Amino acid sequence: MTPADLSRALYDLVIALVARRREAGAEVTLELAPESVTLERPKLREHGDWASSIALRIAKPLGTNPRELAGELAAGLADVDGIASAEVAGPGFINIRLDAAAAGALAQVIVEQGDAYGRGDSLSGRVINLEFVSANPTGPLHIGHTRWAALGDSIGRVLRAAGAEVANEYYINDAGNQMDNFGASVLAAAKGEPTPENGYPGPYIADLAERVLEREPHLLELDDEVALHTAREIAYELQLGEIRASLERFNVHFDVWSSERALHAKDDDGVSAIDAAVERLRAQGHVFDEDGAVWVRTTDFGDDKDRVIRRANGVYTYFAADAAYYLDKGDRGFEHKIYLLGADHHGYVHRLKALAGAAGDDPERDIEVLIGQLVSINGARLSKRAGNIIELDDLQAWLGTDALRYTLARYPADSPLAIDPEVLQRRGNDNPVFSVQYVHARTTQLARNVAEAGVDRSAFAPELLEHATESALLGALQEFPRIVAQAAELREPHRIARYLEELAGLYHRWYDNCRVLPLGDEPVTDLHRTRLWLNDATGQVIRNGLGLLGVSAPERM
Repeated sequence: MTPADLSRALYDLVIALVARRREAGAEVTLELAPESVTLERPKLREHGDWASSIALRIAKPLGTNPRELAGELAAGLADVDGIASAEVAGPGFINIRLDAAAAGALAQVIVEQGDAYGRGDSLSGRVINLEFVSANPTGPLHIGHTRWAALGDSIGRVLRAAGAEVANEYYINDAGNQMDNFGASVLAAAKGEPTPENGYPGPYIADLAERVLEREPHLLELDDEVALHTAREIAYELQLGEIRASLERFNVHFDVWSSERALHAKDDDGVSAIDAAVERLRAQGHVFDEDGAVWVRTTDFGDDKDRVIRRANGVYTYFAADAAYYLDKGDRGFEHKIYLLGADHHGYVHRLKALAGAAGDDPERDIEVLIGQLVSINGARLSKRAGNIIELDDLQAWLGTDALRYTLARYPADSPLAIDPEVLQRRGNDNPVFSVQYVHARTTQLARNVAEAGVDRSAFAPELLEHATESALLGALQEFPRIVAQAAELREPHRIARYLEELAGLYHRWYDNCRVLPLGDEPVTDLHRTRLWLNDATGQVIRNGLGLLGVSAPERM
């Protein structure tokens, strides 16, 4: 019996109880959706497999005592197939214990569902744009981008697992002065000149200059303006290619790469997306002219001040591109927009929400801004190429993709993070990613070993899974779909990591107490076969969980 089955059984009992009271002449008003009948894991295993507070929630609308109502529901649950007992606790809680067969049946369900186990439909119908990283294409990705790359990709994975339609999007800041400064830096390096004022230093610029010269050997013979444009465009293409490659190696995938330049580009009528955005905001009644400039009245939506969208000299501000980009996302069918921004972007939260309001959207429903905190790695060396940053590529080569991905996703985004590289390089239980991956490898190794002894999954007798460690392990496996749904709803993939670590500990305790491999000449029994199902189910859940974090599940370690 799955948690969903149990919730439905409890919901049906409540609906039947309400019907009986109405038939008896009572006036009962109760609105209750099946998905609102939730279950919780008791803190102590001796209290049962599941607990419900439904009686406390609905006692008042039914005009009855919560404990008496809980007793009536518990009596009904006791008659449901697969439930061993249902007892009232405290002021009206119901503690539910499944019989061994009903609890153990989950192992077969998990194995048969495979990669689909844990996925649900709690966010079905939601169309979400998830923007993260969005680093300027003027240099390599650094440690700050690394955290958002890991978290953003994991958030996208759990959102999809909960049924949402998600597009991972990277916004390329390829317009503005920084691109001219970038091009000037590359051109200066090609000429053998010092980095210009406000330019980009570092050997990586010299590397780009060499590659630009390979592509355009006559660069230094061109007119200065043409040379600057050529150096900028070729270097931009090369640097963006490096960023894409770095992210792919980090197992981070983007569905859409949006260019800021496209927002500035004029159509056949001479109108850009930014021009059109200003007029659309004006049509909403939130744009006004003052002192020759064009403003958006964002204070109407909680911003600390109104924002200039076009200066008196006719030049658009960064806010104008933000507005056009936000509207463009909506035009592409994304009803919900999630922005993942760095620790230095707190001021953008009210600004973006106010922009959503000015565009006619609901700032509390249609836009979400997550701010990540800083991350540091003890002993990390500054990039030899960039000089003043710690590069993603260097971190990956040093610590490995799996260790970085798992560790960065293991903590809430809003908490500062200090990583100890010595821990990540250990092969022991104090290294969380190793301990979880090791359990997966152990499940596959055990399956290989018992296959040689003739143990297979030709029989399944879940009623035999009676050991306390089997009950605990099955209870944790039942939790996985709920954990995934919760991680998606809260945008907190670290819940997956912490769950996997708990599951790994429970598996070890089960492995130490319950044999799958027969001893000596002991015959293969249905108990061995059924335990193999449980072993494989655990491996499947760990594999599914690691996949949501973008981490591999090795079969040998």
